[in-house]
Amino acid sequence: MRIWILALTLLCATGTVAQPKVIAHRGYWTAEGSAQNSLMSWAKADAVGCYGSEFDVWLTGDNRLVVNHDRVQKGTDIDMTKASARTIRKIILPNGEPIPTLDAYLRLAKSTPDMRLIFELKTHDFVREDLAVRKSVRRLRRLGLLERTDFISFSLNACLAFRKAVPEARVYYLTGDLAPWSIKNLQLTGIDYSFAVLSQHPEWVKEAHDLGLEVNVWTVNREEDMRQCIAWGVDYITTDYPERLQALLE
Repeated sequence: MRIWILALTLLCATGTVAQPKVIAHRGYWTAEGSAQNSLMSWAKADAVGCYGSEFDVWLTGDNRLVVNHDRVQKGTDIDMTKASARTIRKIILPNGEPIPTLDAYLRLAKSTPDMRLIFELKTHDFVREDLAVRKSVRRLRRLGLLERTDFISFSLNACLAFRKAVPEARVYYLTGDLAPWSIKNLQLTGIDYSFAVLSQHPEWVKEAHDLGLEVNVWTVNREEDMRQCIAWGVDYITTDYPERLQALLE
């Protein structure tokens, strides 16, 4: 641990390591009174000054957009891609809130202008993804939120659909199976890979930066892993514990 601290101190002193920005994973859901992808998780992330808050979006069976991580909510047999939004809204999160619609989430984001929206479109079939992209972009544009939104997805089709729909958008790929040069060729903004992937390919951070790409890493919760990400020089760190990361950066 002392070696890590000394190394980071020397690197920061020489200016070779920039401070990464803090992104709350599924909102600041580990805070008291919060829950994953709840409205409160967004509010809690904003309250502690996160750069951005990540949230997960599904297209429902009746073509509405809702915010939730799992396709089938734990403890139920309700599939986000098949059930109606009305049925999904009856699911109560651990903090007492219903699963929010994307509209409700975006209206809250509109009222808190200091934090970026890290919009993850979950994987659907390609036709449904394309429809979800069109509907999402339309709603974001109507609310004046497009410039505050970064798009991320495990689906390359979704990433390319966002790029086509909004050529100036910031779009990042999540799966971790493409080297930086491939991301550059696809004209995406950067890589948004897991800590496990970047641990296998730490050279990708520098390669990405040399290509003008950005690097986010998820989901980083242990302090030693946070220190490793800082030492790599990533641009963003996504975590379930944003205040822990903020304290380390300070």
